[in-house]
Amino acid sequence: MKVVRVQYTTRPEFAATNQRNIAAIVEELKILNHPGIKYTAWLLPDGKTFMHFDQLENEEAHLVLQGLASFHKFADELEASDLEVEPKLELLSLVASTETYF
Repeated sequence: MKVVRVQYTTRPEFAATNQRNIAAIVEELKILNHPGIKYTAWLLPDGKTFMHFDQLENEEAHLVLQGLASFHKFADELEASDLEVEPKLELLSLVASTETYF
């Protein structure tokens, strides 16, 4: 299993666009219905800091996520948006959970 946490802060004027781009990823993932991808994104109270939490069965599932057209649009627009705080990526290791994963 691969667990990825990414956090970054957008400019206030880009936050709504970023939310729409994230929603497009979720919609594409729902249609794809890949059993090895669990994807969530959160907006922090400041209204412009985002945290993504991806739980992936394996590297193949990660590549599927990164290959989505909606993911490419999200990544390209995010990169061009002049972020206030650059993305910080962390790979996490599961210790314990009440949930059953892959």
